[in-house]
Parts: sequence; structure tokens; C-alpha cells
Amino acid sequence: MTTPQIVLLKEGTTQTKGNDAQKNNISAAKLIAELVRTSLGPRGMDKMLVDTLGDVTITNDGATILKEIDVQHPAAKMMVEISKATDNEVGDGTTSTVVLAGALLEKAEELIGKNVHPTVVVDGFKKAAEKAIAELRQIGIKIDALDKKFLKKVAVTTLSSKLVSSNSDELADIVVDAVLSVAEKVGDKYKVDIDNIKVEKKGSSSIKNTELIHGIILDKEVVHGGMPKRIDNAKIALLNAPLEIEKTEFDAKININSPEQMQVYIDEENKMLKKLVDKIVASGANTVLCQKGIDDMAQYYLAKSNILAVRRIKESDLTKLSKATGARIVTNINELTEKDLGTAKTVEERQVESDKWVFIEGCKNPKAVSILARGGSQRVVDEVERSIHDALMAVKDVVEYPYVLVGGGAPEARISAKLREWANSLEGRPQLAAQKFAEGLETIPLVLAENAGMDPLDTQVQLRAKGTAGAATFGIDVANGKVADLGSQQIYEPLAVKEQVVNAATEAACMILRIDDVIAASKPSTHAPSPGGPPGMGGMGGMDM
Repeated sequence: MTTPQIVLLKEGTTQTKGNDAQKNNISAAKLIAELVRTSLGPRGMDKMLVDTLGDVTITNDGATILKEIDVQHPAAKMMVEISKATDNEVGDGTTSTVVLAGALLEKAEELIGKNVHPTVVVDGFKKAAEKAIAELRQIGIKIDALDKKFLKKVAVTTLSSKLVSSNSDELADIVVDAVLSVAEKVGDKYKVDIDNIKVEKKGSSSIKNTELIHGIILDKEVVHGGMPKRIDNAKIALLNAPLEIEKTEFDAKININSPEQMQVYIDEENKMLKKLVDKIVASGANTVLCQKGIDDMAQYYLAKSNILAVRRIKESDLTKLSKATGARIVTNINELTEKDLGTAKTVEERQVESDKWVFIEGCKNPKAVSILARGGSQRVVDEVERSIHDALMAVKDVVEYPYVLVGGGAPEARISAKLREWANSLEGRPQLAAQKFAEGLETIPLVLAENAGMDPLDTQVQLRAKGTAGAATFGIDVANGKVADLGSQQIYEPLAVKEQVVNAATEAACMILRIDDVIAASKPSTHAPSPGGPPGMGGMGGMDM
């Protein structure tokens, strides 16, 4: 008797096994790393990304590049995910993470080609990553979490690798002030909620005009032309309730038989609105910021009382306003009292290019602030916003975890030398994996050197000499194209970012290495077979007309 054929997978499903699956996955991950490799560091190149609608994004931010491109390969998608995770966690180092993960996979591929089992490689990599993190903590420099000068150095280092590098000094001051404004002490440490820093952007101006507002910017205008456009010593009421007559939730009919009755109805509505406005006036408020709508008649009464009002404010902005001004968000206008009001030095409507925005400035101890990012064009201002986000996150990382490292690939060069020494103490094949991990770490400074136009081989020799000599401050001086002591150049990066880069890259590489079987389901057919032709032929010999 013949053994019956067993159909395990659905028709059209493809399966790739063993070495083929591993090679395929590693190649896809390496391609993703190759894609962002040239954008690493201050001399990195930018990418132009054009979406299906023709919208253009120009950036060298690894997370943005990978987010904007539509990746199909599942292993490549894993690389995109680690870039997103790094961006969410520490905000910087996204390109480094992807480049390091690609380098580790390349080194692992060499070992697998020599019949070293992937599990052995994974174990070796994990041990090496732990050792690397321990060594990074050893060379970490502890600083004062609120040391403005040091925090500025970290911000400048982050901004120097961006499009805005020529304005990094002014932007770094703004970033540090913003983070320190919203930092709150919890026990012995500080916490920074980055959501309390609102970044608004507007093109058609120089990057130099980017400014920090100790308060909030609302991309709204004053609701009524008769209202004042500026209020000094503002007393602000924050309302989460509409300044309108509420409609019933069920169907209701009002029978009006004469114009007099109609007038009585309108007058009654107006009286109710006037009562609401009188309540606001009685509280002493001269500025009303409302999340819901404001009726035309209520606008008239507010304008008559010389009160500035803004409506349809986002809930997130209302929360920030509460933190910035000290006001309490009121849901029932009848309960509004003077205690619920917040204060600000000025509330003013200003023309920002073609739009009118309301600026709430000069809050006493604001726990929420705004940065108005400017740039010559929409493309530039988008990149300015991304650069400010990365710098804010880098400074936040240092405030929350006050340890820094010298930048420019110096820590990687030093840790690589340490790992090579440590690998010799291991026995068996994990020793090979640890050595390859050390080589993979060296990729970061070497890519920085390549992007600066330096010779990778000469750079590697010099770095190894300095790393073995025990200096943890020698890295790539990209401005002068040589290996130099970067500690004297004040180039510092957060230790939190470096730890995240090593951890995330190792995890991604290990996850991809452990896959030995890829089962891909068939995609549903987009073309229905036309009558008269066999399936997939489309009735025209397989041609789409």
C-alpha cells in the first residue's frame, strides 16, 4: 500500500527551511541596516522619501526613514520595530541600533557558514551583550541631573548630527530650558514627561527664530472680532463644558404659534447664556479657554465684558494649560470660582505667517511649556521638529538617568577591546561568538569614519591601538577626519541611549538567528478570473490590460 499524501499547509503557502531561511532573513535585515548606514553621524547623508501621494520627507533620522518606507519582508519588519522601540524608549540612537543589529547578523553569518550552531551564537551574543553593558556602566561619567552646562553638551552632540547642526547652540539652550521647566522630583530622582513639552511648527522663517514659550501656544484664534486681542495679567478659566444651550438627548417639540412666543423663546435662551457669562465675569476671569463650542450670543456677551475667549481646544492642550497656568479644568460653569482660575503674564493673539495663533505666556512655575519651531520651508521645519524631539529625549534621558559617555564611537571602540580580552577567558565555541560581537560593536565607529570620508582600515588599526591602551575617550573626530580624544571636545551622549542600542540590537539579531523555518501564507488573489479563461489567466493569456 502506498502512503497517502498528507497536505499540511493550505495551497499556495510557501515554506523555507534551514540555512535558506536563515540566509534569507539575515540578508533582508542586512539590507535594512545598509539603507540607514550612510545617514549615521554628523557627516551622514540625508534620504529623500516620496510617498504614494507625492509628499516628500527629507531626513537622516533612522526611525523616520524606516517608518516612512513600506517594508514587506518579515525579518526586515523586525528591524523596523527595534528602531521604533528605541525611538519610543530613549528617542535617539535609532540608526545606531539598526546598524549594530545588521553588523551582528553579518558576523553571525560568518560563524554559521563555519558550522557553528545558531543557538551557540545566540548564547555567545547574549553573554557578550551583558558584559558590554557592565563595561559601559564602568566608564559612564556621573553628572548632576540639573547641570545646565553638561545637559547642553548632550543636546549639542545630538543636534550636531542633524540638518540643524549649524544652529545647534541656540536650539540646545531652548531644549535644556524646556526639559528643566517640566522636570519633577520623585524621591531622589527626577522624572520628565515629554508630553508636557508641546512643539508647534511653522515654516517661512529662519531656524534662528525658534523660541521657547513659558506657557502654551494654541493654533486657534480669538472667537469674536470684538474681543481684546491681548490681555495682560490674565486670569484664565479652563472650561470643559459648552457655552451653549444644551440640546435634549431625546426628541422634543416646542409649539410656537406666534412671533411673540418666538421672541419669548429667543429671549429666554439669551437670558440663560447671559447667566453663564455673568458667572464667568463674577469669578474674575478675563480669559476663557473652552474645549467645547461657544454660542454666538455668548461670544457677544463675553466681548461686551472685555473677555478674550478661544473655543474647540484639544483635550491634551487643555491638560497642558492646566499644568502651565495652575488653573483647574471646570466641567460645570455654575461651580466656577476665583480659586479655579489660572494666571499668565500675557494672553495674546499673534499672526504667525498666514495663521492667527493664541500665545499664553509668562506662567509663574509652568509644568508645561511650548517650543515654536521655525524653518525656511515646510521640509526644513519638519526636520527641525524631528531634531528637537531627539534632543529633548536625549536630555530627558540624562536628567532621569544622570550618566553620560564620550561620543563619537569612543565607548564602542573601548568596549570592543575589553570584550576581545574577555572572550579569551571563555571556553569552546561561545568564545568565537563573543569575538564576533566585539567586531560587530566596532562597526559603529567605522561607519562614522566612512561617512566622514576616512579610510576604514587605518581607522580600525588606530582605534584598536587606543582602545587597548585603556583610553575610553578616543573616537572619530568627524570634523577633522581623524581619531582623536573627544573628551576634550565636549562630545557627550547619554548612557541610557548606549545601553538601549546594545540591548535592542542584540535582541533583534538573536531573534532573527533563531528562526530556521519561514512559513508564508499565500496572499488572496486581487484579480478575479474572467469568464472563459483558466484561473489566473484573466482571459487574455495572463496579461493585465
